[in-house]
Amino acid sequence: MSFALIQKVNDEQKKHAVVDVRSGDTVRVHQKIKEGTKERIQIFEGVVIRTDNKQQHTSRITVRKIASGVGVEKSFLLHSPLVAKVEVVRRAKVRRNYLSFLRNRSGKSARLTAQNFDREGINTVAEAPVAEEVVEAPAEDKAE
Repeated sequence: MSFALIQKVNDEQKKHAVVDVRSGDTVRVHQKIKEGTKERIQIFEGVVIRTDNKQQHTSRITVRKIASGVGVEKSFLLHSPLVAKVEVVRRAKVRRNYLSFLRNRSGKSARLTAQNFDREGINTVAEAPVAEEVVEAPAEDKAE
C-alpha cells in the first residue's frame, strides 16, 4: 500500500473541523450512547489532562472528573462519530501537556488558574464545505 492511499483514507475519516482543545481546559463532551435500539447523548464534563496527535485522525483527549468522591478518567477520539460535540467551558493557564500531577491532588490544590478567552469564538466550528453537484445540460438534437 502506498502512503498516499493510507493518507487519503485517514483524511476521509476525519471530521471537517473540531474545537481547539488544550490541556487544562474544562470541557463538556457530548457522547452518543446506544442502549439497545435507543440512542441518547450523554455529557461528560471535566478537565482535559492530556491531548495526543492533535493534527491527525487519531486525535485523542483524556478528560478527568470527580464523581462521588472518586476520580474518573475517560479518553475520547475527537474524530469519532460517537463524539457529537466538544465545548470548552473554562480555559486554564498550564505549562505542560500532560497534567498527571492532578491525580494526586484534591480540593483546593487541584484547582487551576483561570484564563480569559473568547468562549463563543472557540466553540464555533466551521461548517463543512458543501460539495457542488455537477449538472449536465441536456443534449440538444442537432439532427433536424
